[in-house]
Amino acid sequence: MTLPATYLQMVSTVTAEGQLRMELVEKQMPEPKPDQIVVRVEATPINPSDHGVMFGWSDMTAASTSGSGAGTVLKAPVPEQGMRVMKARIGQALPVGNEGAGTVVAAGSGEYAQSLMGKTVAVMGGGMYGQYRAVDAMMALPLHEGHTAKDGASSFVNPLTALSFLETMRMEGHTAIVHTAAASNLGQMLVRICQADGVELVNIVRKQAQVDLLKGMGAKYVINSSEDSFMADLTDAIHATGATLGFDATGGGSLASNILTAMEGAAARTPGAYSIYGSVAHKQVYLYGGLDTSPTTLSRGYGMAWGVGGWLLPNFLAKAGMEVAVRLRTRVANELKTTFASHYTDEISLSEALQADVVARYNAKVTGEKFLICPQMEL
Repeated sequence: MTLPATYLQMVSTVTAEGQLRMELVEKQMPEPKPDQIVVRVEATPINPSDHGVMFGWSDMTAASTSGSGAGTVLKAPVPEQGMRVMKARIGQALPVGNEGAGTVVAAGSGEYAQSLMGKTVAVMGGGMYGQYRAVDAMMALPLHEGHTAKDGASSFVNPLTALSFLETMRMEGHTAIVHTAAASNLGQMLVRICQADGVELVNIVRKQAQVDLLKGMGAKYVINSSEDSFMADLTDAIHATGATLGFDATGGGSLASNILTAMEGAAARTPGAYSIYGSVAHKQVYLYGGLDTSPTTLSRGYGMAWGVGGWLLPNFLAKAGMEVAVRLRTRVANELKTTFASHYTDEISLSEALQADVVARYNAKVTGEKFLICPQMEL
C-alpha cells in the first residue's frame, strides 16, 4: 500500500493576542521506527477529557468558524483569566484527540510491529484527531476478528477508567462505590462491570430520565440529585451498600462534600462506628472530571477520617503496573461488544468537528449524545 506523503492533523493553539485557534495542519507522513507502527485512523471519539486541550479556558459561547474543507478554522476569544491560566501553552500548536482506532498500514522492522501489519488496532496515544498516527507497537490494542475501528474507537478512556475504579477500590480496601454523572457512557459501563463483578454501586444522576435509563439496565441504587430527598436517599443507599469510596465527574460545587456527608451519616447508624472525631472508617472521594468548573466546596462536617483528591487514568495505570494494565486491556478486548460497547449519535469529519454549531453540540456534554470523528471521511 502506497501512503500519501502528507496527512492532516487537528491542532489547538492559544495565540498571544488572546485567541483560541483550532485548525487542520499538513504533516509529513512519519517513517516508523523499528518498534513503531503507523495507523490509518478511521474512528476517534470526542470525550469530555479531550475538551481541555481542545478549548482550554476560551469562551466557546463566542466561537466562530471560517473557511471550509481542509482550510476550516475555529476561533474563540480567551478571557484575561484564561490567558493567565494557559500562559504555558501560548503559541504551541497542540495535537488533540486521546484515543481512536484504525488499520496498521506501516510498521518498523521489529518482530511485534511487523505482526500487526494490516490489523485493526485501538490506540491511546494523543494526537488521534488526524488521518494517520505513528505509535509504539506495544501501545496498540489489537482488536478481535470481526471488530471494526468504530467498535474499538473508545477502547481506552472510558473502559479502562471504569475498570480502574474497581481496581482502586480493591487496592485501597473499600467494598462499594458511589459514582456521579452516572448515566454517561462511562457510567453505564461501570453499571455493567459492577453487575458482572458483584460490586455494589450507588449511581448519582440529575434527571428522572437518567434514573429510568439506569434502572432499566438493572441498576439497584440510582439517586436523583435534583430531588428534595436527595441527601436522605443518598445516605440510605450508602448505608445499604457500605460504600466508602466515591468518584466524582463534576469536580466543582458541593457534590463531593455531600457524598462524604452522606457516608458519615450512614456510618453513624452503625453502633460503635462513631467517635468524637467522626466515623473510624476512612471515606474517600476522587475528582476525576470537571463538568462543573466552579470551585470545589467542602463543608467539613464528616469527622477526620476522610480525603478528597484528584484521580487520573494514566497516573493510576503507572502506579498499578504493567501486569494490571495488560489484564484490564485484555478484558476490554474480550468484552468490546458487550460490557464496553459504545454508541454514537453523530459521525462527523475532521472539518465538521471545527464547525461552531457542531462544537456547541458536543461541548454541551449532553447525556446520550456521543460524537465520533471519522478522519477518513471526505472533508
